[in-house]
Amino acid sequence: MSIPENESLIKYPCAFPIKVMGKQNPELAQVLTALVLEHDPAFDAATVEMRPSKGGNYIGLTFTVNATSRVQLDALYRALHGHPLVSVVL
Repeated sequence: MSIPENESLIKYPCAFPIKVMGKQNPELAQVLTALVLEHDPAFDAATVEMRPSKGGNYIGLTFTVNATSRVQLDALYRALHGHPLVSVVL
């Protein structure tokens, strides 16, 4: 069931955090930042927050994007979720 954008709980445009977790990989942040930039060209890569897991096997990244529409967010979530380096997208 789809909710029309004008009935969304999110008011666009807005700063919207997207949390991503993947296995520790030296290229993870750079690769995913490039993917985020495809969907939000004004995204500032310096704002990416990174947190390693307790055991150091995974890394959590937070990308705060300028969300302009539900279509944009849905496309970004699909792109991140479909990337082979990504385990979880929230």
